[in-house]
Amino acid sequence: MSEKIMTLEILHEKISKGMELTFKKLVAYKKKNDGVFIFSDHGKIVQVNAKDIKL
Repeated sequence: MSEKIMTLEILHEKISKGMELTFKKLVAYKKKNDGVFIFSDHGKIVQVNAKDIKL
């Protein structure tokens, strides 16, 4: 593998881990403050209580 491809893979891995950590912190914050998440499920709007999200 070339050095450029390996560098991109490492960068991708770091970004993915950072996004996962950020989402975990957001869920923890929302749970603490009795928050809700709003998602779209195939065009339908769905509300999910933060306390119902299991990580």
